[in-house]
Amino acid sequence: MDTIVLKFGGSSVADNDKLKIVAEKIIGLYKKGHNIVVVVSAQGKTTDNLISEAHELTKDTKEDREMDVLLSTGEQITTAKLSMLLNKMGYQAISLTGWQAGICTNNTNQDAIIKWIDTARIRKELENGKIVVVAGFQGVNENLDITTLGRGGSDTTAVAISAALGAKNCYIFSDVDGVYTTDPNRLKEAKKLPALSYEEMLTLSSEGAKVLHNRCVEIGEKFKVPIITKSTFNNKPGTVISDVIEENTIKSIVKKEISRISIVGNGMVRNFENIKKVLDIIEKSKSEMLDFQITESKMSVTFKSEISDEILKEIHSKLINDD
Repeated sequence: MDTIVLKFGGSSVADNDKLKIVAEKIIGLYKKGHNIVVVVSAQGKTTDNLISEAHELTKDTKEDREMDVLLSTGEQITTAKLSMLLNKMGYQAISLTGWQAGICTNNTNQDAIIKWIDTARIRKELENGKIVVVAGFQGVNENLDITTLGRGGSDTTAVAISAALGAKNCYIFSDVDGVYTTDPNRLKEAKKLPALSYEEMLTLSSEGAKVLHNRCVEIGEKFKVPIITKSTFNNKPGTVISDVIEENTIKSIVKKEISRISIVGNGMVRNFENIKKVLDIIEKSKSEMLDFQITESKMSVTFKSEISDEILKEIHSKLINDD
């Protein structure tokens, strides 16, 4: 029986109604004969609220051991509630904190790195037919102190567990049904991508795309774990991130902050036609460039001042819609 890992983000588990949707999705996959490990984030804005409450007491929390103890509670609440729900629905489930799941990290507070995972407890519970629900974003260091992995750390937990278990796939569920050619909230013409290479996804993440945490993609690439991003709230196909590379194809266009646009795709440096299209659009808009960089997988333009979404729209139209 193969093992799959499912990760659900904060928006997917934000309230009890959404937890029921998540439970149904888990049960549907369990019924197909998979061993299921679920990794969850804190519900909704729980982490933000905890940080805000801590800052009302003290601003100096960056290296604070107690801050990690506090922040880890959000994910633990989600694991307990989801496990209770699954058990009530007739499916054996058990919640595990990061340290109960064997996740060992270095000693850095609030930005810890996973050193290894002792999977014995997870494997034991899977062998007993249970759905294992693990608190994301956390582990324990050599002193048995709780540590947290930084924002987006639940993604990293999920892919690291997938690698340690030799899981068939790692599914990252959120309120978005995949990776798009640009931010669909900015541009209605954005298209969902069926597949990306690890390198392309890393480039997108570094340019501000908020689909996956950088470190989880790095782990996926190192251990060849296919990562599939899907929506919790529909059954549409998602985006598969793997080591398959499609040459010379533009994948996505990202507007970072207010004055930078990056075009991501393999073979970028050799695609002179697309370089010319971008430069022509910039010249036509009379926008002043501060910097222009191009690598194998990315073309980035930094402007001297704020730019509108109209330039993003035109570049997207010329490079993607025209294909």
